[in-house]
Amino acid sequence: MHVFSPAWRVQLTVLVLGLAVALTVRAAFPLPALTAVSKENKQEALAPSEQTSTMKRLFGFEKEDISSWHRLVCLLNRPTDPASLGIFRFLFGMMMALDITQERGLSHLDYKYLDGAPVCRFPLFNFLKPLPMDWMFFVYFVMFLGAVGIMLGCFYRLACLMFISTYWYVFFLDKTTWNNHSYLYGLIGFQLTLMDTLNAHFKKLDADWVEGYSMKYLVHHWLFDPFKLILPVELINLMVVHGGGLILDLTAGYLLFFDATRPVAFFFVSYFHCMNSQLFSIGMFSYTMLATSPLFCYPDWPRRFFGRFPEFLQPILPFVSPAPIPSSSCVYPKPPSGSGEQQEEAHHKFRAIFTILYIMEQFFLPYSHFLTQGYNNWTNGLYGYSWDMMVHARSHQHVKITYRDGVTGEMGYLNPGVFTQSRRWKDHGDMLKQYATCLSENLPRFKISEPEIYFDIWVSINDRFQQRIFDPRVDLVKADWSPFRPNSWLMPLLVDLSPWRTKFEEIEGSLDNQTEVVFIADFPGLYLENFVSEDLGNTSVQVLEGLVNVEIVDEKKNYSLQPGEKMQIPAGAYHKVYTVSEGPSCYMYIYVNTTEAELQRNFTKLSELQEKVRNGTETEPLPLELQPLITGLDNLDSDHSVIDPVVRLFLKRQKRMQEVKKRREASMVERFQRFASKKYYSIRRGFLMTAIALRNLAVGLPPLEQLTREVAYANMKEPETENDQDERLNDEVGHGEL
Repeated sequence: MHVFSPAWRVQLTVLVLGLAVALTVRAAFPLPALTAVSKENKQEALAPSEQTSTMKRLFGFEKEDISSWHRLVCLLNRPTDPASLGIFRFLFGMMMALDITQERGLSHLDYKYLDGAPVCRFPLFNFLKPLPMDWMFFVYFVMFLGAVGIMLGCFYRLACLMFISTYWYVFFLDKTTWNNHSYLYGLIGFQLTLMDTLNAHFKKLDADWVEGYSMKYLVHHWLFDPFKLILPVELINLMVVHGGGLILDLTAGYLLFFDATRPVAFFFVSYFHCMNSQLFSIGMFSYTMLATSPLFCYPDWPRRFFGRFPEFLQPILPFVSPAPIPSSSCVYPKPPSGSGEQQEEAHHKFRAIFTILYIMEQFFLPYSHFLTQGYNNWTNGLYGYSWDMMVHARSHQHVKITYRDGVTGEMGYLNPGVFTQSRRWKDHGDMLKQYATCLSENLPRFKISEPEIYFDIWVSINDRFQQRIFDPRVDLVKADWSPFRPNSWLMPLLVDLSPWRTKFEEIEGSLDNQTEVVFIADFPGLYLENFVSEDLGNTSVQVLEGLVNVEIVDEKKNYSLQPGEKMQIPAGAYHKVYTVSEGPSCYMYIYVNTTEAELQRNFTKLSELQEKVRNGTETEPLPLELQPLITGLDNLDSDHSVIDPVVRLFLKRQKRMQEVKKRREASMVERFQRFASKKYYSIRRGFLMTAIALRNLAVGLPPLEQLTREVAYANMKEPETENDQDERLNDEVGHGEL
């Protein structure tokens, strides 16, 4: 049986997923609602009389409705048809049930929380620790049951509590997995339990986004190929990716709000979410956002939609019968009299106050950077909560971890990423401090006493200079860190050098395809220690701004360079570039990967030879080591050793490129089958591993041989999915399918 929901509950759910421009209107003022249950009154609501004001038709309320606190409370608690919210609740629960096996990581939970493994973790609060692996599977199982309960409306409040309690625990347990939509899911779960409201953002007004530096790499994706027929890549990046994203963020809320523009907004918003589902690996987010779009329609749209079906189907269809009945959560024109009236009124006032405070909080948190200064590492505020996703694109040129034995003074280097499964620690001071602490706790097992840890990390953000993000002279094990104070060992972003980005494009455009360039900026008193591989020929360093000294370590010689001057750097040797000017220095490395260039030339010759043999223009028999160009690698014996290594590499790369091309040119049916198969085996493994964990908790561990067989069965994959080449080919054939 359906009951009326308070308008604040239905309409503020809409606001959760409306964009920032809708905040000032929708947060306090719901859409027009049907307040009667009779068919006659319903028809009257659908066909407003001529006396209805323009404001009433557009916004669903009159100015008088916000003229006093009492009227505002009544407006926020007025009855509204819950049908639209019911559809969203079902779809959200379904998306979360699927998301738990995907982006939340149920399908590979045992890899992440393997008991006894020396893994550095990054919780929001250091006292948070993961439970034993089998219990982590139980936590995810409770989360899944909560999502299913939300979807079905079964034990609804309990299901919401099951979902949000376990979700927020998993969320706080690992900052490295945070995305904007990750905490948005938790907020929506909380709002479905108590209330529904909105989280605003104007983050794409960031200068780097407006100028087109944030997401330049996206234009190479196949989704933008149709635009390349009429626009150059530079304009696609600026107008379609960045300009289109900005316009959509600023207008979609308004366009979805009004009846006249809603169909157009539905098209563009749906197109946007479908593109995101192909551009990024963001789990169920795009599909969850698609499920929210109908919330912008009139609240009773499902009742009217299903009402168009044949009468013999209506008894089994949702939102057709029975009609909604009054709810004690709503304020009606004639509230019940007696002592209960004051209690009910106080309850409504409390909920109205809570709603307003919650909206204000969500307004404040994304811009609370002045509070969480310890997290402010070239991003704004606490990572994952400030809606800065997609605004910053980073590239890392150099990452070095140095340790020093505090007793013996012995120094050495650590492989970046040792003891951790994440790469995000490189960009955030709070995670770097946690990582340094974890390393100091693990290194004594390798006879390194009282270790000191130093990080030298070079990052380029939005196509700026590569520069240090942390002070390499500071031992981060002993360094002070607070979430409410700036990091003294965080190097500032050299924003004054941002105008150089236009010059970078000119320099890169003047180089041939085989020549590479890296732009470096450094602080006074520091130096860059670098090694030039023997594969890199004709390497030179040229100063753009400031003064530097270049030391060739083996030669023990120093060379002073001023702006415009450059020098050759010997290959196969270390050198150091010291910044000796009062301000930052800027310089660039120009080099050619001679090994790769020679390999590409050989590949071109082999490709031409292969084509000549196939079309009959090559009459001379091929030498034995070149015959695989025709026969292929699959027909070679396993002990065949006379094949030229370059030919072997050429044929392997050629085969992989053909496989990628075949996948990209697959039909929609084939793409869907591949997508469904991948999801099936991922979900299958998640559920089988959960069943194994729950059995272990209930009756104990089985014999090792049995457990090995069970895990092997859970790991079973479809044969063709094991050879997914996309990720390995990203560096070889350009941008793969993201």
